[in-house]
Amino acid sequence: MSDLRGSDVKDCPQCGRTLPVTEFHSNVRRPDGLAFYCKRCAASRSEASRRKRGVKEQRKSSEPVPPGSKWCPDCGLIKPLTEFARTTSKASGYHSYCLPCHTARGVESKNRLYGGTREYHLRHRYGIGQAEFDELLAEQGGVCAICGAPDPQHVDHDHRTGWVRGILCFNCNGGLGQFRDNPVFLAEAITYLKGTTWQWTLIHPGVYQRSSKTRGRRPSRSS
Repeated sequence: MSDLRGSDVKDCPQCGRTLPVTEFHSNVRRPDGLAFYCKRCAASRSEASRRKRGVKEQRKSSEPVPPGSKWCPDCGLIKPLTEFARTTSKASGYHSYCLPCHTARGVESKNRLYGGTREYHLRHRYGIGQAEFDELLAEQGGVCAICGAPDPQHVDHDHRTGWVRGILCFNCNGGLGQFRDNPVFLAEAITYLKGTTWQWTLIHPGVYQRSSKTRGRRPSRSS
């Protein structure tokens, strides 16, 4: 038997067969550069280990999957690849589950781990939970920290440090974003409004005159 052996064959201690080296996975940590068990036995041992650890058996489609398509283990349907989200973490380049099933799994996970998508969103993006949100809103008197509108729902945070600054209404939160959180721009906007907006000026006790301090045009009759 030894004269038949060489660098092209190897024994598998699991099944006792003498097989070509192509039937063994590579393993650079072993002297011969090959895995201890043949591919079939290695797969069997790996599957047994997964069952022992409580990992469910991998499901496969009972029908052939045509090129350009993929089988979803959750809904059991074969769908075009366009129905699966792309990912670089999978060899196929696509997630295991189709878009609707992938979304449903995400919602279930957020409900199970965080009690809901709202709690997940707050903690994932701002580092606070609903309890901290409610506490901060109560400190503001239940209104927007800028305009005083009731029941604001938007968390305002410093984009440089990540620190939460307050709870704002949709308009005020969007306004700060449009001005890029820049105090200079906001101050210039205030100066601009004061200088161009028509205002009521007290000229005698109880008598007011509408005027604009600087430039500006009255709207045309056709506008």
